[in-house]
Amino acid sequence: MIKRKTKVIDGFSMSSMTDIIFLLLIFFMLTSTIVAPNAIKVLLPEGESQTHAKPMARVTITKENQYYAQWGEGKVERIDSHEDLKIFLLDCKKKDSGMYVALYADVSVPYGEVVKVLNIANENDFKMVLATSAPDKKQ
Repeated sequence: MIKRKTKVIDGFSMSSMTDIIFLLLIFFMLTSTIVAPNAIKVLLPEGESQTHAKPMARVTITKENQYYAQWGEGKVERIDSHEDLKIFLLDCKKKDSGMYVALYADVSVPYGEVVKVLNIANENDFKMVLATSAPDKKQ
């Protein structure tokens, strides 16, 4: 009978399994922060063409006519009045004078509310981009 020099271990090693679980945990933590750039849900109108300009500031108008604003990837702030919106955008312009402002307005928002924001942008020379969704190709 031939004897082995090394002894065979009967147990199961969990070290490789914990490595895999740790890597999956890191992967999901990183991707979950990237997934939600705009957490406020609005139903955007359809548009034919899209711009490639990356907005630095975002203004969102919900169907309840509530205003929210965000600079870059920062915190989303609730805006209570048009004057507060103007102050917010002027502060953003101080950070980056060539910035684009993206306006996300729900389909059901009255046209007058969108025009008020566009007037603020026009008065202060902001570059404004209206966010739309791509049209459905089901025809």
